Amino acid sequence: MWSELKKAIASFKIPADWIGIRVVKETAAHHYVRDGLPQHNGKSTTIGAMLEVLVNGSLGYAATNSLELTSLQAAAEIAYKQALAASEWYIYPFGATERPKVVGEYHSPFLEPLNALTPGEINELLVRICHTLKVDDKIVQTSANASTNEKESWFVSSNGSEVYQKFVTIGTHYGAIAQDGAIVQQRTNNGSQANCYQGGIELLKQDHLWQRVRQIGEQAIELLSAQECPTTRTNLVLAPDQMMLQIHESIGHPLEIDRILGDERNYAGGSFVNTSDFGKLTYGSPLMNITFDPTVVGEYASYGFDDTGAVATREYLIKEGVLQRGLGSLESQARANVPGVACARASSWNRPPIDRMANLNLEPGNASFDEMISNIEHGVYMESNRSWSIDDRRYKFQFGCEYAKLIENGKLTKTLRNPNYRATTPEFWHSLIQVGDNSNWEMYGTPLCGKGEPNQAIWVGHGSPVCVFANVEVFGGG
Repeated sequence: MWSELKKAIASFKIPADWIGIRVVKETAAHHYVRDGLPQHNGKSTTIGAMLEVLVNGSLGYAATNSLELTSLQAAAEIAYKQALAASEWYIYPFGATERPKVVGEYHSPFLEPLNALTPGEINELLVRICHTLKVDDKIVQTSANASTNEKESWFVSSNGSEVYQKFVTIGTHYGAIAQDGAIVQQRTNNGSQANCYQGGIELLKQDHLWQRVRQIGEQAIELLSAQECPTTRTNLVLAPDQMMLQIHESIGHPLEIDRILGDERNYAGGSFVNTSDFGKLTYGSPLMNITFDPTVVGEYASYGFDDTGAVATREYLIKEGVLQRGLGSLESQARANVPGVACARASSWNRPPIDRMANLNLEPGNASFDEMISNIEHGVYMESNRSWSIDDRRYKFQFGCEYAKLIENGKLTKTLRNPNYRATTPEFWHSLIQVGDNSNWEMYGTPLCGKGEPNQAIWVGHGSPVCVFANVEVFGGG
């Protein structure tokens, strides 16, 4: 691949300041079973190239699904013409500093290849999960799915960049719906599509799987007779699988620099954060430490380089509650004059890279789960996201969870159904009063973070311990 791509760049007869080619080959498979019956088995492979050209301070893009030299040349000429036309109207002039030379490789860790199980064997596993979920006749629907993905990317540029990355990922999801008369409750394994990781087929063979599957079925039944979550202000304890969404929506999206600059207002919205806030804004309590970290082994959005070749490093976005830097690529950093990270990412070969979150993690504190619960006289503990709503500035939000427990006098007591909570982002993060330690830190991921026009659904990862928030408004209702 390298020789063909270098040959292509050398052959381009366009007076560009910089040229890049990013080739992506992706093979994805999806298996879905409902009520023990296979519903879908599919596999697809795509391959193509994105050409990026810098001319007179502007960037132009063109994609092609053919790697023939003539197709790459034609795409380069289209990108050149776009950049040249845009250069008369640019907002900010870009230069070669936004596209530095870089050479390197990244490989996802895995123990067993994705083809170590046949599609039939994967189906058998999902069918067994569905049967195990049905712990009672009141379970009216069960479902289980597994998705695997193998992606390779090659990036070369006219100033000598050569980057190869290979990603091997797997995602699983299963759950049960229980019904008793007019009462309907759903329980899933950590919420919708949260169990996504880099790794091989070994992730389908975890020792605790069947114990967890049965627990999900039993909790679905348990919720049918549970009391409604009370409406009150109290201590709120969130499990890591709900902290995933909390971090994603109230930290990740509002810190995207292109959103702050207004690029996303037409589609995904803006942000309550301003460029002048970096280095100054107290985003939350001193216990709040958020890192952008694509270096975590096995986390869903780990990588060595972003899609413009910038080297991925671990950086604090928020340290001891104070906003440090944003989720901005090299060009967004130049435009906004604020520090960012290596986060220019594209969902496929036919999309240009834009500012995206990757792995956003809340760093662990020093409290065990038992210590946190034992210190609470009254509160509510919630797991697994069920619903979410947040305004287009990422300021006011309301989230619902699947499963909750009442906390009374330092102990988890009654099960609660239909638990919800609401707040504003600054109010909520300032109310953080305890952060769990490494023993209760967990990481999750999702393949469905949407942004951009045309839309790009991309992989993100989030890790967090259990956290306690004081004086939060909680309420019931489905």
